[in-house]
Amino acid sequence: MSEPTKVVAFCGSLRKGSFNRMALNAFVERLPAGMTSQTIEIDWPLYNADIQAQGFPAPVEAAQKAMLAADGIVLVTPEYNYGPSGVLKNAIDWLSRMTPQPFAGKPIAIFGAAGGVLGTARAQYQLRQILVFLDGRPVNKPEVMIGQAQNRFVDGKLTDEASGKLLGDLGASLLLAIRHAKAAAQHVK
Repeated sequence: MSEPTKVVAFCGSLRKGSFNRMALNAFVERLPAGMTSQTIEIDWPLYNADIQAQGFPAPVEAAQKAMLAADGIVLVTPEYNYGPSGVLKNAIDWLSRMTPQPFAGKPIAIFGAAGGVLGTARAQYQLRQILVFLDGRPVNKPEVMIGQAQNRFVDGKLTDEASGKLLGDLGASLLLAIRHAKAAAQHVK
């Protein structure tokens, strides 16, 4: 029996009734067999080099450790003013300054939910640009942008079948990307 494939997930929304948290829960419910997920809560100070000079906050160090031990990463973001949430961007800013930098070489699934028709399209494109600099490996397909989220969830559960299928397909694509990354790493050794 092989070890489970481990991913860590970050939800870029802190709101109690967050559609993005609901979407993350729906994603986790649809993970392929043998894949586990750990959600890292982002309750961190704003990035500040003066704080960093005193030492990274314990939750940031714990997140880095979990990411380095994981096979892949999941980023879930709302869209604010055509971009990702400040909460998620702040987490990325902290983690990007750590050694080793935990995004490098990791397969990363990105998705999000928002009230507008385009979902989180623009926020996701910005995240992809950030991840290029961090040497992350974003999964390209399927793109999951849950638009008009207020109509897609009932009592905290995703009710939109098309979005649910896309989330399941994204989990399968992430697993495939992780397997490819592991095979490539073995080939290099």
